[in-house]
Amino acid sequence: MASGLRGQHFQFRGGIADSKMEVKTSLLDNMIGVGDMVLLEPLNEDSFIENLRKRFDHNEIYTYIGSVVISMNPYRSLPIFTPEKVEEYRNRNFYELSPHIYALADEAYRSLRDQDKDQCILITGESGAGKTEASKLVMSYVAAVCGKGQEVNKVKEQLLQSNPVLEAFGNAKTVRNDNSSRFGKYMDIEFDFKGDPLGGVISNYLLEKSRVCKQPRGERNFHIFYQLLSGASDDTLTKLKLDRDFSKYNYLSLDSATVNGLDDAASFRTVRNAMQIVGFMEDEVQSVLELVAAVLKLGNIEFKPESRVNGFDESRVKDKNDLKEMCELLGIEQSVLERAFSYRTVEAKMEKVSTTLNVAQAYYARDALAKNLYSRLFSWLVTRINESIKAQAKTRHKVMGVLDIYGFEIFEDNSFEQFIINYCNEKLQQIFIELTLREEQEEYVREGIEWTNIEYFNNAVICDLIENNQNGILAMLDEECLRPGTVTDDTFLDKLNTICAEHQHFESRLSKNSKFLTDHSLPHSCFRIQHYAGKVLYRVEGFVDKNNDLLYRDLSQAMYKATHSLMRQLFPEGNPAKVNLKRPPTAGFQFKASVGGLMRNLQTKNPNYIRCIKPNDKKAAHIFTDSLVCHQVRYLGLMENVRVRRAGYAFRQPYEPCLERYKMLCKQTWPHWRGPARDGVEVLLTDCSVSAEEFAYGRSKIFIRNPRTLFTLEERRRACLEDLATLIQKIYRGWKCRTHFLLLKKSQVVVAAWYRRYAQQKKYEKIKSATLVMQSFTRGWKARKILRQLKYEKRCKEAVTTIAAYWHGTQARMELRRLKTEARNKRAVSVIWAYWQGTKARRELRRLKEEARRKHAVAVIWAYWRGLQVRQEYRKFFRANAGKKIYNFIIQRIMQKYFLGLKTTMPSMSPIDNTWLAQPYSFLEGAHTELRRIFHLWRCKKYRGQFTKEKKAVYEEKLEASEIFKDKKALYPSSVSQPFKGDYLEIQKNPKYQKLNSAVEEKVLLADVVNKINRANGKGSPRLFLLTKSNFVLADQKTGQVKASVPLPDLTSVSVSTQSDGFFALKLKEGSASAAKGDFLLSSEHLIEIITKLHRTGTTAADGDQININISDEFLVQFKQDKVCVKFIQGGPKNGTSAACKRKNNRLLEVSVPSSP
Repeated sequence: MASGLRGQHFQFRGGIADSKMEVKTSLLDNMIGVGDMVLLEPLNEDSFIENLRKRFDHNEIYTYIGSVVISMNPYRSLPIFTPEKVEEYRNRNFYELSPHIYALADEAYRSLRDQDKDQCILITGESGAGKTEASKLVMSYVAAVCGKGQEVNKVKEQLLQSNPVLEAFGNAKTVRNDNSSRFGKYMDIEFDFKGDPLGGVISNYLLEKSRVCKQPRGERNFHIFYQLLSGASDDTLTKLKLDRDFSKYNYLSLDSATVNGLDDAASFRTVRNAMQIVGFMEDEVQSVLELVAAVLKLGNIEFKPESRVNGFDESRVKDKNDLKEMCELLGIEQSVLERAFSYRTVEAKMEKVSTTLNVAQAYYARDALAKNLYSRLFSWLVTRINESIKAQAKTRHKVMGVLDIYGFEIFEDNSFEQFIINYCNEKLQQIFIELTLREEQEEYVREGIEWTNIEYFNNAVICDLIENNQNGILAMLDEECLRPGTVTDDTFLDKLNTICAEHQHFESRLSKNSKFLTDHSLPHSCFRIQHYAGKVLYRVEGFVDKNNDLLYRDLSQAMYKATHSLMRQLFPEGNPAKVNLKRPPTAGFQFKASVGGLMRNLQTKNPNYIRCIKPNDKKAAHIFTDSLVCHQVRYLGLMENVRVRRAGYAFRQPYEPCLERYKMLCKQTWPHWRGPARDGVEVLLTDCSVSAEEFAYGRSKIFIRNPRTLFTLEERRRACLEDLATLIQKIYRGWKCRTHFLLLKKSQVVVAAWYRRYAQQKKYEKIKSATLVMQSFTRGWKARKILRQLKYEKRCKEAVTTIAAYWHGTQARMELRRLKTEARNKRAVSVIWAYWQGTKARRELRRLKEEARRKHAVAVIWAYWRGLQVRQEYRKFFRANAGKKIYNFIIQRIMQKYFLGLKTTMPSMSPIDNTWLAQPYSFLEGAHTELRRIFHLWRCKKYRGQFTKEKKAVYEEKLEASEIFKDKKALYPSSVSQPFKGDYLEIQKNPKYQKLNSAVEEKVLLADVVNKINRANGKGSPRLFLLTKSNFVLADQKTGQVKASVPLPDLTSVSVSTQSDGFFALKLKEGSASAAKGDFLLSSEHLIEIITKLHRTGTTAADGDQININISDEFLVQFKQDKVCVKFIQGGPKNGTSAACKRKNNRLLEVSVPSSP
């Protein structure tokens, strides 16, 4: 990336009907303060700070120094990291838009993708300045703009999800930052030729492991401890032998256990999900949590002195409960670890000397073990993440590195950690200055501009003071740690005073006194180094111990003996067979080598810099502390950076965009210049009367020396743009008025034409209507005249007919009246007779009814009277308790009827028949239920009495299969109706298996054909599976040759899935002879029967220890030295309906199981 400000010329598509419009943009447009510090005028510390303040107050948190991005931590969310912003900065020139971290990320990504240049992004700054967030933004931007696809998205998700895991184990709350990274991280993201991510590699530097044992006031231990105790389930905490109360653990500080804005429980769930996405197996996650719990338990172990005969004190563990629980978590014998805390064995050649440890030494050993256990666990996590995210392809990759490391640190009390951190920053400053100057020089040579030497402070002398192999501070510290005799921090300081006293950047109390200078600010136990960022006072206390980083060999060997799955990987030096008497390398030597490798790596890549600054110590928004920002500007060397950038020419720009931007300042170049762009720029600068000393012409760019010249051109351009805007407005308004007038004129003509047409049309329609009316009236008069004539003729004819009809009618009616009168007279006589007969009948009916009523009344009265007489006669014979006896009699009769009815309504004798007769009366509910229960028990007993011994054994096996698989295995329901046959091969009768039958001495309980799954390709090979009372045998199906014979006591567990497949894994006891070739992964059609018989027979063979049956869709199988995960998924294979096994990678076999219909 070329230094200085480079404006560019871009095209944007838009407008109506796909019209094209050219839009020229630049960093100089609508600028708040100065967007690039190279253009700051005047340049001094006060103006630098004031420019940062001005931009910070307007929410402009990013500022450039050439190609370097300064990032201010806003301590709040800003709407500048949205997907819209990502698209805005995508494929845009670095200086085209306002300063942003996305611009640097896009420039680095496009250089890597298009120019095939490896990139690195160096993020520095003190704790709380936002380095970690900056690295996340860079990675999220690259993930957003690169390619898409299932595999690419998976890689991107794994790279992004590695951050929460490392933050949980490597970050902590400090007084400066609630999420401070306590380790340095460098990630190489690898891309293919298309720019799609393939994977990555993470390197970690100098984890602050001393924080595990002790935290300063107001700070916390690493996040994972608090997240585990807050977010894990009660069941998980019980397995880890932990309690949610932070106060029960000595390694956790209580004054800052909870942090505002941090939800430890939610963070723990996020970390578990991230570990799953990255690729951690469930047992690996459990192993990591067990080690975290062991560290907490280790901090609770306390010691007491115990006097010995020789007069020396020996340390003993006070309360062994925490020691016991820790040993159970790690699988260590309690006595072994207890002895390692009380004795130390020193080996020299062929001699071993055992010495006792006092209480202070025991506490040192305990803390050393805790720090080493946690730091090695963290290194294992990084290695494990690298295994998951590393690129699989073997082709050459493009690489983008992201470095997030400690910034320069100056505290009131600076120790070995600050010394190492500041040494790393000295090396980064050195490479920064070298690469910046080299970039400037290469551009000047490329453009044909004369290169002038730039005066700057070269911190190589400070780096040499620290890292020189002969007289460097680190070399002398290693020499002190390795030499025999009494070694203390004071002897180390004396050596420094002897060798470095004359160095111009080294100061101590003794070196000052030798020069007859008195400096009371310099204590006797301290030394001071003049770093590039300022003077730092270091206290030598703890330098030797922290550099030694010593872990007693007894503790390493005790850890190696643990049965925990990770301990042997974490403590390989504890292997008794590989005892190395050579002293391990010191912490300073290791870090120096790591920094050297990092510097060599960075020098092979194109660097991009992000300098992070925090505006205040209160972690609050809208507060800008000048003194704090000034302090960071100094030790980040930002002023030095600006001076290096401005040493030659402050501004450079290609001729074409320069001419496009400023061509309106000269009449000869406005509006279009027809010649070469360089000639146009020369004419432009000559017309603007710019002094020749203020600029230089390169081969493709114009170089301007002073920012004031650029600002003058910008002011003139701004004024000219205002004049051009006024002219454009005038022309536009005239065009708009003329267009409006012409439109009105055209509209008037059209309206008049339409009106005339409408008026003529209406007149024509009126005349036409009048004509039609006249025609209709004439035709009507003629028609009516003809109609009157026809009607008259018709009426004459109808009158004759009517008169004749009326005459005939009169004659007929007269005859009819005569006949009716005669008929009426006859009917009157009949009606009168009928009425008289009816009257007589009704009178007789009323008389008979009255007589019947009187007879009924007499009968009723007599009945009532007889009833009264009877009741009076028998009342003296009636008793008071007759009602109760009648009730009891009725109840007995009902129960007798109920029990007699059972004889004919009893259900069948089948135990599975659930029918029972209906309950007749509610008061018999209890007796009804009890009789049903007794009858069921009786018929079950009768049914069991019919069983033979063999049939009873079969049912017992079916019952055990139900207890193991019911509601757990989808295959179980289909096996219920199938009898357990046992010998499916008929091995006793089949002559093909006579040799195999003679080789098996015991009775064969089960013989079947199974498929042995091959790890290499997931395919199955047929094998004969034989089960006896003491072992199981696998033999070749064709030859009958025995392949493996395993005693049942060596079988520890059987693993199956929950689905309808026939796959199962036989897991053997570690260390046994049978386990040399690993576990067996088999499949069978009779899985339920095989595992049930194994479980019954194995329990008898193992003297009561049951074989564990693990039912899970994901389990591990040991193949020789490697563990492979077998994972079951839904969705059948392409051909067939059976389950199919397929190898996905070296550590995963995937079984596709058809979905249930």
